[in-house]
Amino acid sequence: MAKKKQDSEENEMSFWDHLEELRWHIMRSVMAILVLSIVAFLNRKFVFDYLILSPSKADFFTNRMLCKVGEFLHLDAICMDQLNLQIININMSGQFLTHMYISFITGLIVAFPFVLNEFWRFIRPALHKDEAKYSGGAVFISSLLFFLGVLFSYFLIVPLTINFLGTYQVSDTVANQISLQSYISTVISVIFAVGLVFELPILIYFLTKIGLITPSFMRKNRKYTLVILLAVSAIITPPDVFSQILVCIPLMGLYELSILVSDRIHKKQQAELEG
Repeated sequence: MAKKKQDSEENEMSFWDHLEELRWHIMRSVMAILVLSIVAFLNRKFVFDYLILSPSKADFFTNRMLCKVGEFLHLDAICMDQLNLQIININMSGQFLTHMYISFITGLIVAFPFVLNEFWRFIRPALHKDEAKYSGGAVFISSLLFFLGVLFSYFLIVPLTINFLGTYQVSDTVANQISLQSYISTVISVIFAVGLVFELPILIYFLTKIGLITPSFMRKNRKYTLVILLAVSAIITPPDVFSQILVCIPLMGLYELSILVSDRIHKKQQAELEG
């Protein structure tokens, strides 16, 4: 018995062993981001002309689709066929630094599942057998939700934001000439923000697990959530009801999905208590 206990203590990792393990997980994550950033850097034309700058053009897929919907519903406000955004660079090193920054961000986004999996592998040994079993799909689901948020933002919210902010004028005598840094900052912040918002079901899962959130609480406050989502949609879209609803519906669907997740976890916890 004493020998078994001694073997168990020898198998346990020390604090410095954990730090060493974490260091290797971080190094692998950094290397993955670095490699993918270099790939993005070498494909400058594709990254900028076909991805980053594409939503600012009238022939972008979403802009063309919104024009067709606008013609069908007689809503000229959502049509962006006259979008002619002038993006300029005013710093000597502005374009080079932007190229490096966007390459890093692209590498980070593409490497997100790998980085998440590395940190999951680090914390998995600390979980109980049942926790590790039921949380095994967390990396896949988190990555899927993040990419869905990025795609939703890129194909809908980003074009609407660019159209509204890029063409808004306080006077006809004031022309909009958008700096490259300002454009990049707006696009990246919107993409990342929505990508993280789409992680809401995962957040609700853990908040329910620790008892801070219940499905009844979320259902009770559904109307307040709707008001908040409508306000957010009004801020990031052109000032028309159609665009606001177009953005609000998926966000509300995400909230309803979070309620289902919370309800499932809550019922499971109640069954374990009763059993």
